[in-house]
Amino acid sequence: MVSPSKTSKFFSSQETFDWLNERMKKMNISSLEDLAQKTGIDRGSLSRYFHQERRPSIDVIGSLCETLAVSPETLLIALGALPIRK
Repeated sequence: MVSPSKTSKFFSSQETFDWLNERMKKMNISSLEDLAQKTGIDRGSLSRYFHQERRPSIDVIGSLCETLAVSPETLLIALGALPIRK
């Protein structure tokens, strides 16, 4: 496994929260409960993902990407799992 360089920048929890709010507005999703209904992922798990307390498993990334209309890479960057591309 390749380690990120010391100069790699990752989304902070606040940046993740801001990104999610903007993305949900753009997709007309009004709340985490609404996102949970659309993705089939419970609200508690969604909250932990977007507070960077937990990373989503591979089996839920697809439904999140589809609902939020983003690529897996974009989602993982927003969740702080991958470094921001320069």
